[in-house]
Amino acid sequence: MKDGMDLQETLIDGAVMYQGSFMKVRRDRVRLPDGAEASREYIVHPGAVAVLAMLDNGNLIMERQYRYPAQREFLEIPAGKIDHGEDSLLTGQRELLEETGYVANEWIHLTTTWPCIGYADERIEYYLARGLTKQQRNLDEGEFLEVFELSLDEGIAWIQQGKINESKTIVGLFWLEKYLKEWQV
Repeated sequence: MKDGMDLQETLIDGAVMYQGSFMKVRRDRVRLPDGAEASREYIVHPGAVAVLAMLDNGNLIMERQYRYPAQREFLEIPAGKIDHGEDSLLTGQRELLEETGYVANEWIHLTTTWPCIGYADERIEYYLARGLTKQQRNLDEGEFLEVFELSLDEGIAWIQQGKINESKTIVGLFWLEKYLKEWQV
């Protein structure tokens, strides 16, 4: 949708305020559509992939892990950040194997979302992975998580009950439900 006024902001100048191991914080000065100037602070993130890994019995592979920034455990779909120069499909394949020990012979790109548009450029690519085969998982150093199976219907119920309250997983499960029941060709 491009009707109406031009809403684009253009970069005047900017600087990296903090450089971490895989993301950074920038402060940019921009020109607004009306010619005024404004400051924008945001996180530059490499992007991520989330995998809806479906077993032959229809259950999904899920993870339970502790997330330090929120100081609590979450129930999630497998996911991980895109390494520099890496294709998002390869990221999904790598993360699924590392975290769960599964490989898939069918991969379907479902959608792309931008979860934090007010303060980050992060995007999440969602894939459905089917035809799973169990292999040996290989967690990253410092990564601790538990893998379990969950039916899609139970996952949707857990969202309603507040047991699943992590946004990428909520988006992924709702997308998968629509895809399987209404959108699949």
